Amino acid sequence: MRSIAFSRVARSGVAWLAAIIWIIPFVGIFVTSVSPLSEIVHGWWNAKLSSISLKNFAGAWAHPTAPIGVGLANSLVMAVPGTILPLLVASAAAYGLLRYRFPLRRPIFVVTLLLLAIPQHMVAIPLFQILTGLRLVNSYAGLVLVHTAWGLPWLVLFLRGYFATLPLEVEEAAAIDGAGPWRIFVRFILPMSWPGLASAASLQFTWVWNDFFLALILVYDPERLLATQRIPLLRGQYLVDWGVLAAAALLITAVPILVFALLQKYYVKGFIGFSSK
Repeated sequence: MRSIAFSRVARSGVAWLAAIIWIIPFVGIFVTSVSPLSEIVHGWWNAKLSSISLKNFAGAWAHPTAPIGVGLANSLVMAVPGTILPLLVASAAAYGLLRYRFPLRRPIFVVTLLLLAIPQHMVAIPLFQILTGLRLVNSYAGLVLVHTAWGLPWLVLFLRGYFATLPLEVEEAAAIDGAGPWRIFVRFILPMSWPGLASAASLQFTWVWNDFFLALILVYDPERLLATQRIPLLRGQYLVDWGVLAAAALLITAVPILVFALLQKYYVKGFIGFSSK
């Protein structure tokens, strides 16, 4: 009995220690973002609570070289369609691969799985050349198209697994009542799959929002730069205002955290439903 109690205490202690180690950098970023540079230049732990202010957030939001406020708006313009479009395409593809028999069905699914292993750096040059030929470089449309193609493999895999947990009897009853494949998918499958779709949407949005590499090679107009591209531009040539950098990082991080908080209920339900069958 004592050994069991000791084991529980040890596991709890390790978990708390890991949590503290994990959260310390975030505490440092927050303290840095609300403290003047003179107090954090020798370490954020030297900051004084009496000097806390939001000047760094205001400086990052309206920075003269790379205003984060404009970057956040640009990122939203790109991230929202970059989440919705692949989700719509992948949901239809996943349902078709799961429920219908057609030639090359298995090879298509295998190729979809293999695409997950391709790193972005491997296709950077051909991707840039293709979009240049299509005149989609330096445009949000091109970046949305790339994120749609890049997100399809994992979304198809995820949603196919989630659709497999749905009761087949509902589709059979709808078919008996005269509903066609498209109506079954739109009127029954999608509403029942809302938790799974919300889970996939939150993950896809986070990955698209945090992307830096694809945006770096495809968008270069200063007015169109995304929020993640503006972070390096906040550094001066001779001076780095770490408070402004930390504030900008928190502003960018706050958006996906807010999306996750709004979709948390469906996010948890989605993964529970995914693993319940």
